[in-house]
Amino acid sequence: MSGVMKRMGMIFRAKANKALDRAEDPRETLDYSYQKQLELLQKVRRGVADVATSRKRLELQLNQLQSQSTKLEDQGRKALALGREDLAREALSRRAALQQQVTDLETQHATLQGEEEKLTLAAQRLQAKVDAFRTKKETIKATYTAAQAQTRIGEAFSGISEEMGDVGLAIQRAEDKTAQLQARAGAIDELLASGALEDPSGMHKDDLQAELDRLSGGTDVELELQRMKAELAGGGSSAGQQALEGGTSQQQSQQQPQDTPRFDKQ
Repeated sequence: MSGVMKRMGMIFRAKANKALDRAEDPRETLDYSYQKQLELLQKVRRGVADVATSRKRLELQLNQLQSQSTKLEDQGRKALALGREDLAREALSRRAALQQQVTDLETQHATLQGEEEKLTLAAQRLQAKVDAFRTKKETIKATYTAAQAQTRIGEAFSGISEEMGDVGLAIQRAEDKTAQLQARAGAIDELLASGALEDPSGMHKDDLQAELDRLSGGTDVELELQRMKAELAGGGSSAGQQALEGGTSQQQSQQQPQDTPRFDKQ
């Protein structure tokens, strides 16, 4: 049972990996990686700003402590000038305590300043890497888009794309159906001509009847031609004489008005 479950898990992971690989777009992955790098750069910059703020706060505290230390030193001098040694000792004791605080703050200030310099340098390096990645990202995206378009054009020309494949299959089916109909029509004509099938409309004639009709039609034409030749041979001279007489009488009728005398009126 455990072996079956392992096999099912392997099959599921393989199919899921294939589906993810099909759905993955490298351009989207690059954009996502660039967005994550920008977020990291923003965090580093925010860290630099926080360290700089802490350093500035320590500087303000140091200035205040130094001002207080200077004030206590002045008070001790005045106390000694007035003969109050006890007050001068008290002022110097307070000043010594402040000096210890100033030393501690100066140590913290130096540490923060070093951290700030490190973070600033890291932010600059990260900024350079992000800029370089952005340039490379855009180059890869442009190359991928061009390769994708070139692949689609090549598939379209070669006919192996899904869309062109559907068009090719449709054309092939249309050609197959046309050839099938032409073959069926030719077969029916041959069967009708051979007499294997009867034409219920009576319009189609078999080859024997067609040949008889052709021969009879040719015979009628020959008979009509012989008849016309006989008429021309038998009545050719009489027809020529009639045409000659007709022409002579017509010439006389045209000349008669010219020979008629004219009488002028007195």
